[in-house]
Amino acid sequence: MELKTNYQYTYFIHPFVIKEGKFQKYIIKMLKDKNCKLKIFKKEKDVRMYKYFLPKTRDFLFSSFSFSESKLKKLEELPIETRAALLSKYGCNIFEYQLKKDIQGKVEEKNGIFFNIQKIEVICFNTGICFLAIKTNVEDYENFSNILNFNYKFRDINNELANLDSYDNIRIQTDSFSNMQTFREFIKDITCSNIEASKLDIETERFFTYSYVCIDQEAWNNDASFENIKNNFIKYANILPEDNSRNYEEEKIQNFSRWKYAKLALSKLGMMLFSSSFDMNNYTILPDEFENQFLYTYILNLYKKIYLKKIERGLIKSSKIKKARKEFVEFTKSLWIQEISDDETGTLLNKKMQEVFELDKLYGEVKSKYDVLYKELNIEKNKRATVVIAVILGVSLIFNILNFVVLSVK
Repeated sequence: MELKTNYQYTYFIHPFVIKEGKFQKYIIKMLKDKNCKLKIFKKEKDVRMYKYFLPKTRDFLFSSFSFSESKLKKLEELPIETRAALLSKYGCNIFEYQLKKDIQGKVEEKNGIFFNIQKIEVICFNTGICFLAIKTNVEDYENFSNILNFNYKFRDINNELANLDSYDNIRIQTDSFSNMQTFREFIKDITCSNIEASKLDIETERFFTYSYVCIDQEAWNNDASFENIKNNFIKYANILPEDNSRNYEEEKIQNFSRWKYAKLALSKLGMMLFSSSFDMNNYTILPDEFENQFLYTYILNLYKKIYLKKIERGLIKSSKIKKARKEFVEFTKSLWIQEISDDETGTLLNKKMQEVFELDKLYGEVKSKYDVLYKELNIEKNKRATVVIAVILGVSLIFNILNFVVLSVK
């Protein structure tokens, strides 16, 4: 029997890297785009976000929380170039594309699975590491198989090898995008070249998938066991199509759950939350938490992974060693040793993300290279100091000998 759902959405996340020295210019580009608007966070409107993140992390991710109405007004009145210069000093800026309406498209023209693009955000860290986040939902979400197939196909639309006219890909029919090619060009215009990302070995042709689904309570409740639908969860967690026959049960997926009727799966490919409407929380509070607090926690951990790779690359290039050493020390103080939240679930989830992304291992590797360079630089400094001292002693000795000779003659 077809598994039914009550609610769902999926974010597709695409990381990209702005060339060093070009970040401010990129911010200018975003500010000049009439369809793009700086996202402003306010305590009254985003109270859950404000309470969830601890002050240092909150200030780093959402600096606009500290903007007063007068400060915001003054900022908007500044010339774009000046505004960009000021914004580029903050740790992170988030831009939102103002879509006139949901962008409607369809998967599999014959089967008619329609989807909407509800929101597009561009999250820009001042290190040049950015993320394009596209929120989608399937119109005919009642059939869980449609969600499986859509997630499986959409995450590969940015692949250069994809045949956009084939049955297995997506076509968009809207005023904004005449076809899938124009949508891919839109992505390329936002993310620019993939050259900088490829230098850090970042996957750019496959989106990270961040998805929420609430299935109908008839399939999972006090009397209907999760075991009956476990195979659906495994496909969802692995981002597989409905007709997949491979047994993924033994695959390594970090399964995390603080809820009785919701299971969260984490992998290097994405993060998926699978819930039942038997618990009212799963279609009221939890979807909002997953889309806000947990989403930005996820992106922050992705950022840490990419930034550590960037620092590591700098430590092996002689021309960037000094800058990379400084960045590593600042990263350790401002982000690495900081707790992000007092929320119990958020803290545990953040820890799971660090495990999946192997952040401790990556940080350890970078620290080892930093320590080696630090010792080498100290040895070099000591060598230089020894040489200077030897020269001074030599000159002093010669001077004393000359004085002795002069005195002997007299």
